[in-house]
Amino acid sequence: MTDTKWQKSSFSGNVENCVEVRSFDGMVELRESDEGHVILRTTPAALAALLQGIKAGEFDHHA
Repeated sequence: MTDTKWQKSSFSGNVENCVEVRSFDGMVELRESDEGHVILRTTPAALAALLQGIKAGEFDHHA
């Protein structure tokens, strides 16, 4: 897999404080732009499962 540059979330608009994502070494990495040194690393399957759960409302009771 080719490593990619960080991509900003399309929901962030023109603000500097945003979520960024990239693929790196077969994994998916996430970070918040204003804390760029803190990186969450996971598998594509685990991220897909998390996003599916969020969309299905599985975590709404934590809000």
